[in-house]
Order: sequence, then structure tokens, then C-alpha cells
Amino acid sequence: MNSGNQYLKLENWVDQCLSKGKYSFNLEEVRDHFQKDSAAAIKQSLNRLVRKQKVVSVFKSYYVIVSPQYQSMGILPASMFIDGLMTYLGRKYYVGLLNAAALHGSSHQQPQEYFVVTEYPVLRATHKKGVRINYISTRKMPPVSLTEKKKTTTGFITVSKPILTALDLISYEKRTGGLNRASEVIYELLEIIKPKDINEEFIMFSSVSALQRIGYIFEEVLKNKVLAERIIQLSQKAGLKFSLIPLKASGSKEYSDINGKWKIEINTEIDIES
Repeated sequence: MNSGNQYLKLENWVDQCLSKGKYSFNLEEVRDHFQKDSAAAIKQSLNRLVRKQKVVSVFKSYYVIVSPQYQSMGILPASMFIDGLMTYLGRKYYVGLLNAAALHGSSHQQPQEYFVVTEYPVLRATHKKGVRINYISTRKMPPVSLTEKKKTTTGFITVSKPILTALDLISYEKRTGGLNRASEVIYELLEIIKPKDINEEFIMFSSVSALQRIGYIFEEVLKNKVLAERIIQLSQKAGLKFSLIPLKASGSKEYSDINGKWKIEINTEIDIES
């Protein structure tokens, strides 16, 4: 079969996938469907589809189909394919940080990047057609009680719940613009963070230093003593011991004051517009 016919067959198959609401596929699926065609012919046809901007390779051997409404972007929003990609890679994951905050109703700043927390080994960032996916690798994924499913046009994605989102914004503050920005976003989430969300699973999952920092920010910056006291009570119940740490982990070693309750060295100013 000549390359033109092979290409038309593959293009027709891609169009059929799209008509059935399937927005992505992997190389193995194509090979299974076109078993009589050579690997070289399939690869050549796929490359032609990429050049014509009908599909985009967002990861090795994983392709996203660009539907007509997204032709001007040249790619689908990450929320439409991230779950399928993580399933293909066999990775546990959740959408976190500013993206999770936006999905929970925070309008502070729409993120220009897409943050996905996943297990090791490290995944390299994906940057395609203006869509950048940053992967944050962790050795310890949270219990399922700290994440939830959010519906998208293509299915569901796993998202950190508001309390885990707040914790991550503090823990990974360098990735999203610093403690000031993190605190401003958390302030917008306060209405939907309930004391019961801070439970024993949350306490045992969190690092002690992260609990100290978020507890301090809840109480001293955001003026929410109820959430702060809940962290103190459950930390004490779990037998956790606070040690003296800087508020900003990567900040100056010089500090202006010490908060004795949270054992925090105040080495940075946090000033939010509330």
C-alpha cells in the first residue's frame, strides 16, 4: 500500500475516534488497528498528521487529537488529556497548586502552567503549542481522601482537595511565585476549607515543617484561628514535635522575630490584599 493510502486510512481512523468522543491515542493502539501495515509506514503517516496539526505528540508514543474548536490553539487544554496520559504511563497523579485552586473557585490569577503532582521516577516537563505541564515528583502520594474527581469534557481528572491544595501551595511556593502569592490564593479558598478537612490522615501525610508553616499562615496571616487550632490539636494528639524552622525555607537565614507557638523564624514578610 502506498503512503498516501496509508495516511488516508489513519486520518479516517483518527476522525472516527474524534466522532466517538475519543481525544487521544497511543502508538500501540494504532499498530493493533493497522496490523498489516509496517511500523515505518505508520510512523510516516503519524508524522504527516502532526505536520497537518491534526494530532500532537504530548509524550513519547502518546498523541492528542486536535478537535476543530481547538484548531486555533493547535492543542487541547491539558485537563482534557492528562488523565488519559497518566493512565497510559501507569502513574498515580493529581492536578495541584494553582490549577487545583482555580478548579475550586480561586480566581486570583489564572495559571499559565499546568501543575501535576506524580510519583517517582521524575517526568520531564511537557511544553507543546503554548501548553506547559510541570510535573512535581514525590515519593509519598496522598491518601485518596485528600483528592477528588472533577468532571471535564472528556471524563474526569484527579484534583487535590482544597486543604491539600493549600498545603502544596506552601510546600512548593517557589514553583508558583512565593509565599505571598500562595497566601493570597489560600485566602480565596478559606470559605471551602472546613475544620473537619484537617483530619488525622491529613496530619500524618503532611511533613511537620509544612504543618508549622501552614498553621502559622492560617493564624497570623489569614487570621483563621479555627483552622490553626485544629492543626495544633491534631499535631499534639499525634505526638508531633515542632522544631525551629524559617518561615521561607529558601529565604534569608536572618530573621526579625520568632513565633513561639509555631516555632517559626520570621525571615520574610507576607502581605496579602484581602
